[in-house]
Amino acid sequence: MRYLPHTEAEIAEMLRVVGAERLEDLFAAVPAGCRLDRPLALPEPLSEPELLRHAAGLAGPAPAHRVFLGAGAYDHHVPAAIPPLFSRAEFLTAYTPYQPEVSQGTLQAIYEYQTLVSRLLGMEISNASVYDGASALAEALLLAIRVTRRHRVALSRAVHPAYRQVVRTYLEPGGYEIVELPWAADGRTDLSGLDAEEDLAAVAVQSPNFFGCIEDLEAACGATRARGGLAVVTFTEALAYGLLRSPGACGADLACGEGQSLGLPLSFGGPYLGIFTARQRFLRQMPGRLVGRTDDRDGRPGFVITLATREQHIRREKATSNICSNQNLCALTAAAYLALLGKTGIRELARLNRDKAEYLKAGLVRAGAEVPLAAPTFHEFVVHLPPGAPERLRDRGFVPGLPLGPLFPELEGAHLVCVTETKSREDLDAFLEEVGP
Repeated sequence: MRYLPHTEAEIAEMLRVVGAERLEDLFAAVPAGCRLDRPLALPEPLSEPELLRHAAGLAGPAPAHRVFLGAGAYDHHVPAAIPPLFSRAEFLTAYTPYQPEVSQGTLQAIYEYQTLVSRLLGMEISNASVYDGASALAEALLLAIRVTRRHRVALSRAVHPAYRQVVRTYLEPGGYEIVELPWAADGRTDLSGLDAEEDLAAVAVQSPNFFGCIEDLEAACGATRARGGLAVVTFTEALAYGLLRSPGACGADLACGEGQSLGLPLSFGGPYLGIFTARQRFLRQMPGRLVGRTDDRDGRPGFVITLATREQHIRREKATSNICSNQNLCALTAAAYLALLGKTGIRELARLNRDKAEYLKAGLVRAGAEVPLAAPTFHEFVVHLPPGAPERLRDRGFVPGLPLGPLFPELEGAHLVCVTETKSREDLDAFLEEVGP
């Protein structure tokens, strides 16, 4: 109710106070000939994104490019209520809330964030966030190494290439071994590679993976448990779990990844939000901070930093992590976004993303494109466009996805195409028209 904020009950109460029975009674003093006796000739109502797009069109020509890039950074609509909330002076500060007596609002916001992302991912606990999705994955693997006292981890090659590089940066200097699992012909991780592996601290898969394919998380988690390791699920698109079964429901021990989709603009690459959730039994091995709720001596509820397990100045070499801050403002933004949309809104938005991507995928196949990976996808997919189509699209102002050849030579000539709710039916049809025939 952004433009009509009053409820029916509030309107009835205001009419009662002024002694009127109906809204029309307020205009009784206006001569009948001066009153409109028919409904206003208004078009059908628009959603907030549609209204903003319409207003932008009235203000000037359309943007120069229509971008279909994803690959870990996603263009989603940010509700208009979000910027005024995270830009309030009480929150917009770099100060870390050590003193609870002056930081209750910030601490409660972080507590709510922990609750909301734990529910979204089906996990039991969350920390107060870490730097980004890549460092969250690396920290999860280090946690698994500490817990299992093993020195080898398995990492799917379908995990985002940048995430895999960050994992190598974290683990290789410590002498830990990383085993890469190949991806199968359908685009999902080939778990048969685990048959010859022993003494694994963890197995990490991404779902939806870098190619947009939805992994069989139950199979991955079951295979990991059978080998005594921890099942780690990572993600670059948290919104997908508004529609897919959560990592926790599929048996994951740790679920971590990027939260940029939850109300954070692209911002040319950051700052973003590292989500880190886990089972309760790993509480004291988690990196970063965790906010808890308690009661003061007068029985009033309050919020405090319950754990800060990384404190090098206290634990020194026993510190669980070098993470020395949390993405407080980004976490607050994600909490506001999840609360604004709610359970139903998140599900509907996730379905809209999936349906729009499927519409474009089906249209491209009809136009002669090839979709080489058969696994179900969320809102990204790999496609071989017909000869000449990528150049034609770029000439017409499209960015037709990410070329995959430089990252995966076996997919030379293919593009990773992403569709979110920000793409209209007209955008999708214009893309298909340029592909032809």
